[in-house]
Amino acid sequence: MIRSVLLTVLLLPPLTAARGADTSAASSRPNILLIVSEDNGPELGCYGDPYARTPNLDRLAAEGVRFQRAYVAQAGCSQSRASVLTGLYPHQHGQIGLATWGFRLYREDTPNVPRSLKEVGYRTGIIGKLHINPESAFPFDFHEIPGSNFNRKNLDEYAKHAAAFMQAGEQPFFLSVNYPEAHDPWLRQVAGLPEHPQTGAVVKAMPYQGIDPPEMREMVADYYNCLSRLDTLVGDLLATLQASGKAENTLVIYFGDHGADMLRGKRTCYEGGVRIPLLVRWPGHAQPQVREELVSTVDLMPTVLAACGAAPVPGLPGRPLQPLLAGEPVLWRTQLFTEYHTHAAAANYHPQRAVRTERYKLIENLLPDTVNPDYADTFRKLEGDAAGRGQADFQGGLPRAVAGAAPEVRAAYALMKKPPRYELYDLQADPYEFRNLANSPDHAAALAELKQALAAWREETKDPLLDPGNLRRLTAEVTSVQSKAAGKELGWGYPDYFFGREPAVKRDGSQATEKPVKKKKKEQPKE
Repeated sequence: MIRSVLLTVLLLPPLTAARGADTSAASSRPNILLIVSEDNGPELGCYGDPYARTPNLDRLAAEGVRFQRAYVAQAGCSQSRASVLTGLYPHQHGQIGLATWGFRLYREDTPNVPRSLKEVGYRTGIIGKLHINPESAFPFDFHEIPGSNFNRKNLDEYAKHAAAFMQAGEQPFFLSVNYPEAHDPWLRQVAGLPEHPQTGAVVKAMPYQGIDPPEMREMVADYYNCLSRLDTLVGDLLATLQASGKAENTLVIYFGDHGADMLRGKRTCYEGGVRIPLLVRWPGHAQPQVREELVSTVDLMPTVLAACGAAPVPGLPGRPLQPLLAGEPVLWRTQLFTEYHTHAAAANYHPQRAVRTERYKLIENLLPDTVNPDYADTFRKLEGDAAGRGQADFQGGLPRAVAGAAPEVRAAYALMKKPPRYELYDLQADPYEFRNLANSPDHAAALAELKQALAAWREETKDPLLDPGNLRRLTAEVTSVQSKAAGKELGWGYPDYFFGREPAVKRDGSQATEKPVKKKKKEQPKE
């Protein structure tokens, strides 16, 4: 089915309404189709990647708006997805680590996209994983394939479930389709897809990694094979939407939940982790174009609510993308913020805050001059992947590749392993962030400006980790958890003590009896 539908979508005529036509369908409340992929940065043909084979996504980009500089709030799955659906940064909503390890929202009644759209008469559905705790906070009417499906079973079921949901009624719908590609394991071929897989002989590693040992190229090739398979699935989904007769009145948004799980990618604040593809097609409303503004996935909830006529949620940090979609002149943000806390728990904990402008990026490491445990964990994981491809002799090969790299690359890896308080990068001169300029006298003014901007943003968004006591307590809590089972059983305390309350249950499972902590008042996320 998938390959036949792919052929169909490639032969379909373009959506003429996407060229700005004003139709009666386009003037009514639109359907929303949110397409989410795993672990992929802008490694697509439409972003100029030389190894990507993504004709369906490239076509979607040509029919809509391609955002060149789009970013997630945090380069982690649960954290990023929670930010999309709540419009808040992770330190505002509480999902600071993976849901599968027990991390959760501060509050179940946090406003979110499906709840807001149901209030104005939308049918809401999700296909694929939600990966946010508690799931009950997101009242979807329809949920199929709720797991991660990293073993890629029955991939044609995504489009089949989507077709059933699209045709289930005449109310406008919101549907989020969440694919397993390109999360590891990077499988070369599944159910004959891609039809002609690439090999390590024809690809090179992403340049932001700074190294490209031959033994690494097979896994890189299979990452691209996953993206090719994703592209086929997206083609299948878009053909399903077209067949439903509802494409002309559907706002389609595609994005990756964060960058690739490679070195200096996922679980970092580097460009390889936080920069993503973002494509938007909205017939009659989005003029096909390429935008260079700094946009964030926290902008998606305000965009969707405004498109659907839902009441705006007060206090959200993002803003609707509609002026950019329409090509209207608008004063846009000049500073964009991202962050990091942890992923699983102890193995990945190294909290950061970051701000970037047109030219510079500043990363603040909240635990400076301490070893980042994710550094060794990522090397271990990737070498295990190489061994699984029959390259058992590659043990230690990645550190050897780093040791043999250019001096600035070696320095960047040493800094990544044990970061200082501040990292400053000139993204125009050094787009892959190999040269830290934080101690450069010539860049002292830029450093001071960005430090001030980052501090102001943290105050404005009420970052709980501005309180040194919260940072110490979170560090002790997270670094004590070494396994997923322990994380699930823990009953994390940070959603309470971040806001001056002692957890109802102590670490040993007994009832807490301490009085509330007296400290500077921290407000809950605004509702």
